Amino acid sequence: MTVHHGELVAGVPAEVAPGVVRLIAPNPGRMTGPGTNTYLVGSDRLALIDPGPDDDVHLARIVDLFGDRIGWILATHTHIDHSPLSRRLHDMTGAPVIGFGPPPPSRVVGPTGIDPHDADFAPHRRMGDGDRLDLGDVQLEAVWTPGHASNHLCVELTGTGLLFSGDHVMSGSTVVIAPPDGDMAVYLESLEKVKARGPRRIAPGHGAMIEDPAGVLDEYLRHRIERERQVEQAVRQAGSAGVTAAQVVEVLYQDVPEDLHPVARYSVWAHLRKLHDEGRLIAADREDPDAPWSARPPGDPRRRQA
Repeated sequence: MTVHHGELVAGVPAEVAPGVVRLIAPNPGRMTGPGTNTYLVGSDRLALIDPGPDDDVHLARIVDLFGDRIGWILATHTHIDHSPLSRRLHDMTGAPVIGFGPPPPSRVVGPTGIDPHDADFAPHRRMGDGDRLDLGDVQLEAVWTPGHASNHLCVELTGTGLLFSGDHVMSGSTVVIAPPDGDMAVYLESLEKVKARGPRRIAPGHGAMIEDPAGVLDEYLRHRIERERQVEQAVRQAGSAGVTAAQVVEVLYQDVPEDLHPVARYSVWAHLRKLHDEGRLIAADREDPDAPWSARPPGDPRRRQA
């Protein structure tokens, strides 16, 4: 097998760290960048992190290159671009499927117009915060990082400072937080949790390796705090009539292509829900992004600071 270095090309294995090979699935797009990153970790028996979408080409490439060495299949979370291929890989290799747990019940479709979760994901083994997977020569440690998804795990290659981030942190873009499973307040707490671990490098679920984790995590936090300020300001400027999440997007995302506005609407909704829970906004219906939101007066005793 020829292993290349640093290339973001689907189907081309790239060694991104000692004992770590990345193979990109052929599912490029607005939400997936170059495609979903599948990682193979280990020297003898391999742990496969994020098998990716249920794609025949990706399956054939994984099995052709690594099939007889795969000992574990681990999904960072149950979104449809990360976990579905686990079932066929298990059938072909016998490797157990590992994850935080099955997908949560979905009440609202995601930004792409479909349920973002892999409804059939059923792990043979569940990993919680701090649990370790022994690969023989190395170990993987699970870090529960809810926010983007309630069952989201990051995975650290123990003792190396290398963190596989799934969709918690991505290369070159921010992460969509789509309620009701996505939660902005919880996501910010998870970002702080990862920052406190001090990773040296991040292997994201999409895009190139992140070589400056501290800087990227600081920028993620700064961006979210600033966006929250902008969202609250937009609601206050709307006055007593209130404003919907889509109307906030029209104000704040004028420099973003309109075909991405439905996606932005979900992250804005997540900010609105957080501000509501802190007593800073009033929601006609917290569970409906299209309901109007208005500001609570600064002197209102029900309003508390974040």
